[in-house]
Amino acid sequence: MTNSHHLETIQSSSLKLANSHYENFPVASVFLPQHLRTPIALIYSFARQADDFADEGELTIERRLELLNDFRDELDLLHAYIKPQTAFFNTLGSMIKANKLPYEPFYDLLNAFSQDVTKTRYANYDEVLDYCSRSANPIGRLLLHLYGQSNTSNTQLSDNICSALQIINFLQDIAIDFKKNDGKQRIYLCQDEMEAFGITESQIQEFVDEKQATDDNWQQFMLFNLHRVSALLYAGKPLGRILTGRIGFEMRMIIAGGERIISKMSKVNGDIFRFRPTLNHWDWLVIFVKALMKV
Repeated sequence: MTNSHHLETIQSSSLKLANSHYENFPVASVFLPQHLRTPIALIYSFARQADDFADEGELTIERRLELLNDFRDELDLLHAYIKPQTAFFNTLGSMIKANKLPYEPFYDLLNAFSQDVTKTRYANYDEVLDYCSRSANPIGRLLLHLYGQSNTSNTQLSDNICSALQIINFLQDIAIDFKKNDGKQRIYLCQDEMEAFGITESQIQEFVDEKQATDDNWQQFMLFNLHRVSALLYAGKPLGRILTGRIGFEMRMIIAGGERIISKMSKVNGDIFRFRPTLNHWDWLVIFVKALMKV
């Protein structure tokens, strides 16, 4: 197989991967300029594969960390200007070099996914935000570099958006995360806030197992979290108007998608156990119009 055919195959598979996983937010969508779709798909493929190492299947903790370290070793080779061992990283490295992307965000992503394997509780909001700074914010920072719009102000706005989207995912996936990590329930909710609202892990277990209606404590706890994440997403919203053209439209779609999920969770008072929010065709139409109107 020729190098050009290898490249086409990896680019195609990366684009396919970007569209094969269900996401509430657009990934390398048709609204992006053509020349950005493959680089973004490669970044997404890197993150998706590494995230799956940490989360999916029946692998042991040791094997998950081993696979993540294999990715880290490949990055080390790229960073040292040494040819990597795999075709995927060879293609990724060419893209990183062509677009002059920093390596730190890729390492940060791997560090976050490794943390997912070993850390299952978060004491407070600062710990959650620290995790988001490595699990989500690096994606936004890489995109800003691709867009040629990386500066201090835009980076802060992007960090707000990415952290908010990560926390939105935490909130809508509470039941899913509770079942992960070799039976050791993973909870991204702040332990100090759970205690303050009178929320126990046994309650969460009951909600997950029995899908019974949530009580007032849980509803107040979730509405508190939804209000906070809504404010964080709003703090990053100006980026959707700062970025121009199709990349600005894509950013507004992403923000509007986050707002839509928050709205859906709020309408059911945070009962994500019986009513996990997903976006349907009508939701995407609303998101499209909001992005078009710059609302």
